[in-house]
Parts: sequence; structure tokens; C-alpha cells
Amino acid sequence: MLTYDLDAAGSDPLYVFLYKCIKADIVCGRLTPGEALPSKRAFAKHLGVSTITVENAYGQLTSEGYIVSRPRRGFYVAALSELPLRNRQAAAVLSPEPEAGRTRAALTQTLAAPQWFADFASNQTDPERFPFSIWAKISRAVLSREQPALMENPPAGGTAQLRRAIAGQLRDFRGMAVSPEQIIVGAGTEYLYGLLIQLLGFDKIYAVETPGYRKVAQIYRAHGLTVAEIPLDHAGLMPDRLAASGASVVHLTPSHHFPTGRTMPISRRCELLGWASRSPNRFIIEDDYDSEFRMNGRPIPPLYTIDDSRRVIYINTFTKSLASTVRVSYMVLPFPLAARFYKELRFYACTVSTFEQFTLARFIAEGHYEKHINRTRLAYKRRRDTLLAVIAASPLAARARIAEENAGLHFLMTIDTEKPDRALIADAAREGIHLAALSDYGGAGAHTFVINYSSIPDGRMAEAVARLYRAVVA
Repeated sequence: MLTYDLDAAGSDPLYVFLYKCIKADIVCGRLTPGEALPSKRAFAKHLGVSTITVENAYGQLTSEGYIVSRPRRGFYVAALSELPLRNRQAAAVLSPEPEAGRTRAALTQTLAAPQWFADFASNQTDPERFPFSIWAKISRAVLSREQPALMENPPAGGTAQLRRAIAGQLRDFRGMAVSPEQIIVGAGTEYLYGLLIQLLGFDKIYAVETPGYRKVAQIYRAHGLTVAEIPLDHAGLMPDRLAASGASVVHLTPSHHFPTGRTMPISRRCELLGWASRSPNRFIIEDDYDSEFRMNGRPIPPLYTIDDSRRVIYINTFTKSLASTVRVSYMVLPFPLAARFYKELRFYACTVSTFEQFTLARFIAEGHYEKHINRTRLAYKRRRDTLLAVIAASPLAARARIAEENAGLHFLMTIDTEKPDRALIADAAREGIHLAALSDYGGAGAHTFVINYSSIPDGRMAEAVARLYRAVVA
């Protein structure tokens, strides 16, 4: 007779859990078409439940067509010629086959985030830096004062309030004279890349920096695009290689290249703008992802500010300056592209909630964002200085060389070792240290590692460096 562990019902009523179990067995084929089910009375006695529990479960299965009732003969599994895929998946989750169980276990293991003592490979921000109290106060004010507006769907480009606030921020702190109508808000830069691809065309070659942020190339290729990887020299992406690639769109991080940390000089910026101006179909996507955190001197002016030919598309995000979980990003389109966006793509709904947009708009407009950036920049500068001091005072100093430490929230560390990069990364992992090599991003030269320090607590730095040294000499 059928047997189910009703102790696993959890918060489900017993009849609902029993219904789900029988349905799963039918969907997976354990109960075959025409097979008789136990009588209600005998089944209830076997399971130790009331007859009404079995009756309700059978009633639901009959209503959905999984079983049929034959007068004076009982209940039988219905003949199902075809089941929707989602029903098969639901059944596999509830009662998996051995192979499905193994696959599910492997997937769970893959998705589980490792617990590191120090994660130098992550670019996540420090949760202690987020201004929770101010954000909560503004959120309450928005809920109290903006109730009718919160129930309205925002325009495709985002709410007018947030776009005006971003335009003011860009004017005051990045020297960019832009109109709110040029700004398109979206949930993460990945979403904005998808819009840009539709706007610029699938038939073009898209160029990316190598070494570079690998996800950019992955996203472009996932959309079926041809991607050209253009090498760098000391000044950044090489214009002659770009011209030879046949690309029409190039994705750059000129103010703080990831992962090398280089800043593109004005001469190279002008060369690339000249490349773009020679064809009406050429565009530069300027990714200004962590421009707020230049540690020495003023932030580098964006490429956008010297573009007279309207070929630069500026992209930035609040995920780096506020928190990695604040998925609010934006792009600034040249006026002709902005007009095309609203003509061809305005049917897209903005992917950021109205509530979050109103809250962020007030946070910027009331000056909290500027104060937050100033405090955070100072805190991260102290953290960087602490880490560099710890390294300098440790045995690792004799084997390590630091470069590009003055811009953004990471620097490069070249380690004197004979170990291959993968071997050192594995040894560091055994010490609870997560490392990423420059070679992981397509960079040349062994033994250089990208050290992100934004999420490393000060109290762990000495031990983290000691563990890294043990991995080096192991």
C-alpha cells in the first residue's frame, strides 16, 4: 500500500500534503495510468489519519483530473497523455528520482556561497557603511507623503524625480551638463546593456578591453553578438587594434580600468574619440563604475565631458557607492539616441520600483549621498592604508609589490613565487583566503593578483595577510 511520511507536511494541512505526494507519484510515473488507489477507509487507517483527510486529497486530485472515480469500484490513476513541463519539475522537487536528487544536490552545492575568512576577490561593499538610519527615515517620509505617486508606474526611463536628482549630481560632481530626459534608469548595468544592444544593433561588432571585466563580454556574447577583445598598452585600450577589429561599439573603463587600475590619459581619450567621430555608427560606452572612490586628488573627468560628437554613452551604478544589493544603475544617452530610445523602446517598463526611485531621489537631492560618499571614501582610504601597512610590516612584504593603489577599491599585488597562479589560489583557499589573479581577467604576466579590500574588516587584516603568506611559502 502507498506510504508517505506525513510528519514532513510542515505548515501544509495533511490533506494538501497527501494530495501533493500522490500527484508527484502520478507525474513521475510511479503510479501508472489505470492503477487502483487504496480505498479511502483502508488508506486512512494505514496512514493513521482521518477518512476525511484522504477524501479531501482524492477530491482535489479528481477535480484536477489526475485520478478518476469509478462507482462501486474506487479511484484509479487517470490516463495522462502529456503533462506540462512545470508540473514535472514541481514533482521532481517534491519527490525526486535518485538522479534528480543528485543533480539537485550538485546545484545546491554550486549555488552555496563559500565562507571565506577574507575575500580579496569580491568587490562587495562593507555593509557597515550603508546609511541605514537615514535611508529608513527617508523611506518613511516617502511612504507618508507620496502614496498616490507610489501607485503609478514610472516611465520607461525612470521617475522624473530620480532623473533630475542624478542630473544634478552629475553636474555638480562630475562636470556633466545633461538633461534628465537623457537619463535611463534600470535595475543593474546588465539590464542597461541589453537595452543598448537593442538600440545600437545586433549586427555590429562590440569591442571590450582585455584584460577586463569578464562579465561584459559574457553578456554581449549571451545576446549573440560578435565580440572583439582589444589589448591594452600603458595608456589603455589600443586604438590601432580597435580600428583593425572592425568594431562599431567599444566598452571602456577609462577613469579606473578594471582590473589593472590604470587611468587613461587625455591623449588616448582623444584618439578614441577621434575613432568614434569618423563614422555615425560608432559609439563608446563609458563605464564609470567606481569613479567616486579615487583616493588621491580629484576624480578624473569623464570621457563624456570632452565628447563633441555625441558618441559617448555614459553608464554608472549605485551598487558600488551605496551597496552591492542596491540594484539601481543608469545611463546617459546622447540626445539622438535618447530620442530613438523613447520612440522604439519606451514599451519597456522601468525595472526599478517607484518606491526605491523616490527614496534614492530624496537621498541625493537632500545632500545625503554627497555626505555618504565623502565619509565612505575616507573610511575606505583608511582601510586601504591599514592593509598596506599590515603588508609592509609582515614577512609578505619581501615577496610582494603593490601597484595602482590610488584609484578605486582594489590594487594589484605581484608576488615573488614560483607557484603557478592556480596553485597559489588553491593554497590560499585552504587558508580561507579568496584570491583572483590578473590572468583570470585575460591579463598577461603571472603572479599578479587583484586585491579588493572593500569588504575586509580591519580586525581581520593582520590574520588575513599572515594566512596569505603561509599560502605563498607552503
